[in-house]
Amino acid sequence: MERHKQLEHDLVDMTMIQALRSGMDVMLERDNNVVVFGQDVGYFGGVFRCTEGLQAKHGKTRVFDAPISEGGIVGAAVGMAAYGLRPVVEIQFADYFYPATDQIVSEAARLRYRSAGEFTAPVTIRMPCGGGIFGGQTHSQSPEAFFTHVSGIRTVMPSNPYDAKGLLIASIENNDPVIFLEPKRLYNGPFDGHHDRPIVPWSKHEKGKVPSGYYTVELDKAAIVRPGEALTVLTYGTMVHVALEAAQASGVDAEVIDLRTLWPVDLDTIVASVRKTGRCVIVHEATQTSGFGAELTTLVQEHCFYHLEAPIERVAGWDIPYPHVHEWHYFPSPQRVQDAYRRALGSVPTVDNGRTGGQ
Repeated sequence: MERHKQLEHDLVDMTMIQALRSGMDVMLERDNNVVVFGQDVGYFGGVFRCTEGLQAKHGKTRVFDAPISEGGIVGAAVGMAAYGLRPVVEIQFADYFYPATDQIVSEAARLRYRSAGEFTAPVTIRMPCGGGIFGGQTHSQSPEAFFTHVSGIRTVMPSNPYDAKGLLIASIENNDPVIFLEPKRLYNGPFDGHHDRPIVPWSKHEKGKVPSGYYTVELDKAAIVRPGEALTVLTYGTMVHVALEAAQASGVDAEVIDLRTLWPVDLDTIVASVRKTGRCVIVHEATQTSGFGAELTTLVQEHCFYHLEAPIERVAGWDIPYPHVHEWHYFPSPQRVQDAYRRALGSVPTVDNGRTGGQ
């Protein structure tokens, strides 16, 4: 259950950047063990300005810059956490987490287990992820499936400012290490996949109204953002808005579920929805092969097989490096999602398996 004690007049229009900053600000004030650090997050305020002003407010011992060493950043955070601190570290782009893989997988994720519960690693690792900003192959990746494969860590990806702040606070308070992925295409407004349309600001979206103080959003609870009867859509991050746009444009009565936390995943909400609708479409931006959609497909097949009226459909990025010139051919478009809806409903032949064709 989401919990906050804010009155209606305490709601403030925030972008996702501002909501994330507010979440860190709240926790820096509430808990002296919280520290924030990473590349350029101190004086400069982060490459996307998510930490702007926090060092000036909370001091250089609470919010500070780190050398250009992802392994060093995460490694130091694990050591701090073992001694009682709650580090919130930023990897400047999710594409740069690879040098810290050993520290994430072999140290942070294993510390509670290998110490028989004597030590924990309450580390929150923030990472801007995803495409839609012409970042090219090394600034556009969606590596969430790497982390969901690792026992001992949680993986979170919000789709709006309200959830971003509540989930971030819950992540910082959690005693497990949390990979907190931030779809950077959503930093300043919701994005429905139509890159040729004017940008819509978060101030015009209900989820852009955020409590100014403390509240949390449960880490293992999905949100049904659009109730429906015809089919179930499982998605997260930027693709939540693309899935909603596809439902509106196609007229399909889709039930759209924003997973919010990828692992642990809210299996109860997934199963209840698919058993109700009998059809399932899975949408994510990451490449299809071994993407998180494969795990979702398996879970639906295992728990809902006798309720399915059609094969499970997946819409995902292509199995290639993220292209710069052909950004919008790679990015799962509302049209591709609409086509998947129609295939799931049996109105068009099933020909697009996510590897060839598509729009």
